[in-house]
Amino acid sequence: MKVTKVADPILPLCRRLLAVRIAGLSLGLLKATALELAILAGHVLLYPSGIVQERPGPDGAIDTPDGTARLPQEAKPPVVLLHGFIDNRSVFVLLRRSLAQHGRHRVESLNYSPLTCDIRTAAELLGRHIEQICERTGSDRVDVVGHSLGGLIARYYVQRLGGDRRVRTLVTLGTPHAGTRVAPLANAHPIVRQMRPRSDLIQELAQPAPGCRTYFVSFWSDLDHVMDPLESACIEHPDLKAENIRVSGIGHLALPLHPAVAHGIRQVLDTVRPGDATGAHTGGLTVA
Repeated sequence: MKVTKVADPILPLCRRLLAVRIAGLSLGLLKATALELAILAGHVLLYPSGIVQERPGPDGAIDTPDGTARLPQEAKPPVVLLHGFIDNRSVFVLLRRSLAQHGRHRVESLNYSPLTCDIRTAAELLGRHIEQICERTGSDRVDVVGHSLGGLIARYYVQRLGGDRRVRTLVTLGTPHAGTRVAPLANAHPIVRQMRPRSDLIQELAQPAPGCRTYFVSFWSDLDHVMDPLESACIEHPDLKAENIRVSGIGHLALPLHPAVAHGIRQVLDTVRPGDATGAHTGGLTVA
């Protein structure tokens, strides 16, 4: 009875705190979902503009379509942007503008075919593109930003095809590094099967990668509806120099578009260099 009397005033308090927490989560989820729907609608409109592969100028630079002013900066490696599943380069329209405004004069968005059925084949194609970019620009290395599947393609190129020789920093946005269980009915597509936990490809990426020279940074969101579980977007590998940055308050589609994430990406590209302290560690980024 004494225990009951002591617990009685605590239980209502716990219920109230739990209700507040659930209400806060629901509000955050509602806001993130509304933003995702708005982004999806806008992306449907922009999608046709990104179907055709862009063509770089003779100096290897690609000007921003609106002539955005660029801040004077020292020469930096080219940045390669790689989109996600059933998408194209139009998803990076805001990110590339942000990069250009802050001194990234050589930014290229690559398209791979929506009919691609194998991540390994797409990674080989990415490797050929990067070799062409290095030859055209005279740069020995590039930085890569990959959204969702694009990040997995880039990681395979770096880790399994010797791409660490060319890729200085790989930034991934909502990429299923450990595989995702979402949408089981989509297993009919071979690419989706490769992105499942314990698939042959995911297990291949878990194999040793001694001496890998690329620095990995993964942005993962606590409201990403494509990652199941959410932490599957984190890079956990003993041989890789990796950083996992948690983003709070936005969903999967917003990751390559949100200005706070763009700011985080710029910081990563400007400060992370091979030879930095190794070992995965986590940071946080709140954008809501």
